[in-house]
Amino acid sequence: MKYIPSIAFEEMSGSAKGVTAAKVKSRKYIRNRGYGGNTRTEFQASVKSVFKQLSQAWKNLTNAQILAWNAAAGTAEARAVLGTKGKISGANLFMRLNYWVVYCGGQIMTSVPTLTGVPTPEDATVVLTTAAMTFQLADIPAQHENLKLVIQASEPQGNGISKAYSKASAFDSPLDLTVEDIDIKAKYDAKNGAPSAGAPKVFFKYFFVNTATGEKSGEKMLSAVLSNG
Repeated sequence: MKYIPSIAFEEMSGSAKGVTAAKVKSRKYIRNRGYGGNTRTEFQASVKSVFKQLSQAWKNLTNAQILAWNAAAGTAEARAVLGTKGKISGANLFMRLNYWVVYCGGQIMTSVPTLTGVPTPEDATVVLTTAAMTFQLADIPAQHENLKLVIQASEPQGNGISKAYSKASAFDSPLDLTVEDIDIKAKYDAKNGAPSAGAPKVFFKYFFVNTATGEKSGEKMLSAVLSNG
């Protein structure tokens, strides 16, 4: 959010204490400071690429198709479809559903799919040592033909951090569902760096997506601390 500063900030610029002072086209303002990393990953690049495709595809829809997406957005339960609460527009529904379809290798859906909802995953366990990082689901749905598992994780955090789930992001492609251990160390370390004694905590979010319809389950969260085992 931007705020118009008083005269006391007339020549102020730069960031301090969570805010940034700047000037654009001779107009001065103060906004909340951003903390995004400078390193772009293959996942950030792929997300941008997918949404660019979807934005163009939405513009190419017929009026009848747009009306159908708007109608679906007005009747669909956001929680069942996307794993979150809140009302959504037709364009928003189109983007969110198609994102996971395309990200998982499918083709953009121009027609509204039949939405059935996706079950929230069971609890999971992460084993985190200097030599291993494995993720294991307690169970998977009996019917999981089109379901994929998405695991997101924070960078390694210090002992003083008690909650950093909001920092979790993708570090691997969507995975097939299994109750076996999934070795995620190599992909995690390549993106985020290996946990260490100084930063031993990792915070995870995980959920299912339906690759045929783009529906997303509710998210589950867990954390793990580096051990010497």
